[in-house]
Amino acid sequence: MSKALRLSEKWFRRGLWLVALVFASFLIGLGGTVVGDLPKVEAPLQLDDFLDQAAAQQLRAQVKAAQQAEQEAHSALEQAQLQRNKARNDTQAARETFNNWLAARSVTQRADNNPEVLARTQALDTLKAAERRAQQAVEAQQQAALDARQSAAAAQQQLNTLEQGGHERMASERRKVELRVFLYRLALTLPLLLLAGWLFVKKRQGTYWPFVWGFIFFALFAFFVELVPYLPSYGGYVRYIVGIGVTVLVGRYAIVALNRYLERQKQAEQLPDQERRKELSYDVALARLAKSVCPGCERPVDLKNEKIDFCPHCGIGLFDHCGHCSTRKSAFARFCHACGTGAGVKLAQE
Repeated sequence: MSKALRLSEKWFRRGLWLVALVFASFLIGLGGTVVGDLPKVEAPLQLDDFLDQAAAQQLRAQVKAAQQAEQEAHSALEQAQLQRNKARNDTQAARETFNNWLAARSVTQRADNNPEVLARTQALDTLKAAERRAQQAVEAQQQAALDARQSAAAAQQQLNTLEQGGHERMASERRKVELRVFLYRLALTLPLLLLAGWLFVKKRQGTYWPFVWGFIFFALFAFFVELVPYLPSYGGYVRYIVGIGVTVLVGRYAIVALNRYLERQKQAEQLPDQERRKELSYDVALARLAKSVCPGCERPVDLKNEKIDFCPHCGIGLFDHCGHCSTRKSAFARFCHACGTGAGVKLAQE
């Protein structure tokens, strides 16, 4: 039919289709924002909401205190190890000095050095005792660090067990929230799809058809595209079931429309030639002739054959002769192309 439209009308229709697409794009943007913000109607889930708060706080305090005690024990252990190393070095230096002194005494064999031997031996024993005390301090700090680490591990294990139960309860609640949010989205997009179906059946050829088609595009996109990222594990079933239902409804509508059209065509072919012409609009007739089909029955006709003046399928007149100049012309033309005389053709109003 577009070939029979006036040039300006063609561009206007293209502009209106552009309006439909722009309208659909804005609706899609708005719909995507609304669908994306729907989870905000549900309160965010936190692990603490599914735990025994008193027990969790007590265990966390125990873990924190044990970790703090372990850090303090490690710091004290480092200091004790430094003191032990210092005492060990002092003992080693004193022993080497004592051994050297004994070697010198054995050479001189001086008896007056016996009291000094006792004094040096007592000093060495004192240093050895200090080294043992430093070693005991190191061992005590090691034990304190081990006790703190074991205490922290035990408390952390209890806390992990408590939190594991909380995670399971939170996962169960999250699945319920996802289901509710999916139902919110479905409750929003499915009525849009139904409304789009009603508009397609009733309003797609009305005065405001660009907005109707824009809404139809938006509803299809919202349901079959925007809803996809938010489908739960079973949401695909809903999408495909609805898709099957929509396909069945559209297919049934198309079949019924085709049968009605064929029935109307059969009834129209039984009418007289002039009555059938009144049912045809000028632009529709020209569009069908441009495709080399009969305007009445839409079957192929060889319009280039000058011997064919009537449709061999339905009998409607395709060509006649001008009453003024007798030139062969289209029976649907309003004016003679040779002399410009009005043909007096009466077709349906556009």
